Amino acid sequence: MPREKVRVLIVDDSASVRQILLTILSEDPEIEVMATASDPFVAAKRLEKELPDVIILDLEMPRMDGMTFLRKIMAQHPIPVIICSSLTEEGSNVMFEAFEAGAVDIVPKPKIDTRQALLECSTRLREAVKSAARARVRPRAERRAIEKKLTADAIIPPPVPGKVRPTTERIVCIGASTGGTEALNDVLEMLPPHCPPLLIVQHMPAGFTAAFAKRLDGICQIRVKEAEDGEPVLPGWAYIAPGARHMLLQRIGLRYQIAIKDGPPVSRHRPSVDVLFRSAAQHAGANALGVIMTGMGDDGARGMLEMKKLGAATRAQDEDSSVVFGMPKEAIAHGGVEKVVSLHQIPREIMLWYQAGHPAVAG
Repeated sequence: MPREKVRVLIVDDSASVRQILLTILSEDPEIEVMATASDPFVAAKRLEKELPDVIILDLEMPRMDGMTFLRKIMAQHPIPVIICSSLTEEGSNVMFEAFEAGAVDIVPKPKIDTRQALLECSTRLREAVKSAARARVRPRAERRAIEKKLTADAIIPPPVPGKVRPTTERIVCIGASTGGTEALNDVLEMLPPHCPPLLIVQHMPAGFTAAFAKRLDGICQIRVKEAEDGEPVLPGWAYIAPGARHMLLQRIGLRYQIAIKDGPPVSRHRPSVDVLFRSAAQHAGANALGVIMTGMGDDGARGMLEMKKLGAATRAQDEDSSVVFGMPKEAIAHGGVEKVVSLHQIPREIMLWYQAGHPAVAG
C-alpha cells in the first residue's frame, strides 16, 4: 500500500515565493501542496475546510503577522509549522520566539542565485516538511534532482581501531535536529558550571547559530558560544557548530581543539552530527560521551556506532520526550546506543559519566 503524501499549506504574501515553494515541494513524490495562501486570513478560511499535515509560514505579512497566526494555530488546532523567512541573524530572536510558540523548524527562503544554492535549499525544505509531518506538536513550517546522500567519508577518513592516543580529558558530543532547540535549552540549563566541555551540532541555517548560542549563554550556568576554528575546548563551556559548516574535534598533544570546515552536506546536513561523532571517535575514543537527541533522519547513527566501537559511552533520547524520534531511533537500530533516557535524564547522565572519570568534580 503506497504511503500517503504529506499535505502542505503554504502561507506567504509574495506570489513569487509561493510559486517557488510550490515548485520545489511538488517535485517530491511524497509531498502534495494542498493550497497556497497570501495571508493568514486566507489561510484560516482554507483551514475551516480541511487541515494540512504541515504549514509553511512566513513571519512578515500584512494584515496579520505570522507570529500571531502561529499562536492562534497552536491554541486552536496544533499543526506542525515550519517558519520560512528571509529574516537573518538580526531577526533571530523572533525565530526563537517562534520555536517557543510551537514552530517545529525554520528554513531560509530559497535563494536562486546559483544552482547549488537552490539544490541545497530545495533538499533542506523537502526534508524539513517530511520531518515536520512526523513531529509531536503540543498546544502552547526547472526540476532539480535530490542530491546524493553523502557519509562522513566526504569530510573525514574513517576511524582506525587502536589509533586513539590516551588522554585524561573527557568530552561530550551532542547531535540534534527537529525539536532540538528547545530540548538543548532544557539540557544545558540543568548543567552545573563544572560540567565537561560539550560540542553540539544542531541542524540550523547559517546566520542563526551565533544568536542561538548567545541566547543559551544568557540563561545557563555554563558558558555557551558559537564554535570557532582552532579554539581550545574547555570544561564548563558548550560550543555550537556554526550553521552551514561542519564542526570536528581535533587534538594537539593531549589537548582538544575545534576545527570548522567547509564541505558538502553529510547525511544531507551541514553541519553534520556524523562528522562530529566520527571526529570524537578518532580523537577522544573512550573519553567521549555521544548523545543523540530529537530529530528526523539518520544523521549521527553511523558516527555514534563508530564512537561506541572505539570505547565511547553513548546515550539516546527516548521516544516519549522526542518531538521526532527519527535520529535516536536510527542510532538505536544501528547498534550504537548503550542506553536510552528521557530528555530530563540527559543532564544527570552527562554528569554521572563525567564524575566517574573525574571524582574531584563529584557532588
